[in-house]
Amino acid sequence: MTGHALIPRNSLVWLLTAQVVALAPHLPRLPLWVAVLWLGCALWRVQIQRMRWRYPGLLVRVLALLLVTGGVFLAQGTLIGLDAAVMLLLMLFMLKLLEMRRPRDALVVIYLGFFIVATAFLFDQSIPLALFQCFSLLVLVAALVGLQQTPGRNDPARAMRTGALLLLQAVPLMVVLFVLFPRMGPLWSVNAPGQQARTGLAESMAPGDIAELARSGELAFRAAFDGAVPAQPQLYWRALTLSRFDGRSWSRSRFNSAGTPPDWEPQGDPVSYRVVAPASNQPWVFSLRGASSTDERLVLTGDYLLQARRPLAQAMSYGASSRLDSLLQPGGLDPLQQRINLQLPEQGDPRSRAFAAQLRQAYPDDAALVQALLRHFNREPFHYTLRPSPLGQHSNDEFLFDSPRGFCVHFAGAMTFVLRAAGIPARIVAGYQGGEMNPRGNYVLVHQFDAHAWVEAWLPGQGWVSVDPTFQVAPERIERGLQEALAGEGSFLEDSPLAAARYRNIGWINDMRLFWDDINYQWQLRVLGYQSERQLDFFRRWLGTTDWQRVGLISLGLSLLIALPMALWILRPDRQPRDPQRRAWVKLNRRLGRLQLQAATGEGPRAWQQRLEHALPAQRDELGAFFDEYVRLGYATPPGAPTPAATQLNLALRALLQALPRTRPRRPITPLDLPGEGPRL
Repeated sequence: MTGHALIPRNSLVWLLTAQVVALAPHLPRLPLWVAVLWLGCALWRVQIQRMRWRYPGLLVRVLALLLVTGGVFLAQGTLIGLDAAVMLLLMLFMLKLLEMRRPRDALVVIYLGFFIVATAFLFDQSIPLALFQCFSLLVLVAALVGLQQTPGRNDPARAMRTGALLLLQAVPLMVVLFVLFPRMGPLWSVNAPGQQARTGLAESMAPGDIAELARSGELAFRAAFDGAVPAQPQLYWRALTLSRFDGRSWSRSRFNSAGTPPDWEPQGDPVSYRVVAPASNQPWVFSLRGASSTDERLVLTGDYLLQARRPLAQAMSYGASSRLDSLLQPGGLDPLQQRINLQLPEQGDPRSRAFAAQLRQAYPDDAALVQALLRHFNREPFHYTLRPSPLGQHSNDEFLFDSPRGFCVHFAGAMTFVLRAAGIPARIVAGYQGGEMNPRGNYVLVHQFDAHAWVEAWLPGQGWVSVDPTFQVAPERIERGLQEALAGEGSFLEDSPLAAARYRNIGWINDMRLFWDDINYQWQLRVLGYQSERQLDFFRRWLGTTDWQRVGLISLGLSLLIALPMALWILRPDRQPRDPQRRAWVKLNRRLGRLQLQAATGEGPRAWQQRLEHALPAQRDELGAFFDEYVRLGYATPPGAPTPAATQLNLALRALLQALPRTRPRRPITPLDLPGEGPRL
């Protein structure tokens, strides 16, 4: 058994509460044994406080450290990297409970809690988490306040009020620093090894992959246009080009994307827009045909796609401009590009190859052959569905001639194969098509079920021409979206019954969904998206300069402008005291000062009462009630006992203030007129 714990019991309650709120956002992504470990540490700490268990010795602490290190290694597969480091920090945060002996150790636990709160944003930056973390900060600051309270003055509500006041006082300075302080990569911009791609697209694609992706109602990205939004059939959001075919799946060719884009001819009116893309841990972003951007974080690739220079480890907001009628590489393909975009396996799909030969014989002109193939998809009994039949080794043959039921990637893959077999360079473009307009924020919502694949064929004099065989089979998919295209089949989001987008036809649900999404969009755009580019734009627009020296001086001036009045308000001489006795004394003294009956320096309550009763005999009963309660509250409480509530004192003060006259007596009574004095303050 140990001696009496030096950390008060009320402070331990605060510490355990602070740990719970700091750890809560991390627990859903951690193994169950982590929560069991915290419960064990908390129970041991409580038993120490009750003087029933001892503090763990050196051997136990070393063993515990080895065990949690091994647990992190088993859970993460490594001890190196962000995921493992955060998990190990959480474990040490829990074990620190067993080492606390003095208030200084408790302070270390609280300070660690602030770091734990920050690490939660490595994995999520949503509004609900941000609101919860504000509450976590409040609890941690209240724990700091509670650690300073004595057992006799333990007041949890007062600690929470003080913590809230401290945080509110910090808000103006926080806003100034957020807006004006140089934007560096936030903590959550560090790449987390455990993160997976969350865009839904992949660098390789088999016939059923996009069909599986289309079963998800998750948001892919948002796009806001400067002017009118283009028509739905023009919203082909390019992300990847797939040029390599192994007989089963299509994949990306690094050569096609490498280097600068070949010559192209921008045509048509420019369409300007801003995209907010979520973190994906992948470099590709989304743009319309003929895109360009002045954002230094983006580069235009050799296959005319905008791509980030680094994988998106955080949500990214970028501006782009597109000319939808642009000619892409009309001058011709070099021999290597020709070979890559005509590549087919040596064997496989013999009927598709024979069909391509028939088309070539009937249509010597490439453009005419492409149109003939599109008419084939339009006239034959192809069916657009999320429930395609399984395909075997010769997937294109089986789809074109035996089981003509498929999704967009089936049509795009089969058409690209036939075009290549006919000698026309072609490739698949993977991305998204269409989107849902949110009238509240005037932007387009693109979901994972909008994922789409279409074909680009190279034609002499025209360059890369986009053609979409899906439009020939299910034009409603392109013009009105996936839900309309699958209305008869009933397969739209059938695996996601809780997806809000599934109930877009119900007015009030749809209104709530769009309203919440608009809030999230503004959060992504104006808070998470407020990085160096947007900050410099803000400086140019509102400060008229981007010179950091001038910006620093403005920041310092605004900080002082906020801090000095706040400091003067906090330190003002006439500030109301928090002690209810002292507050009542000051209030009465201020009121009696108008009658020239204020308390003299060093005058005690009974002496002041006696003098007032001589000057105000009509108020003798009210004066007696107030001073009796004042003395009882201040002098009749045993040392160490909780202070009684000041309710009766406040009631007596209110009655006395109401009974006081509004004019001064004829002759003020001083302490010298009285035979004795009461106790001094």
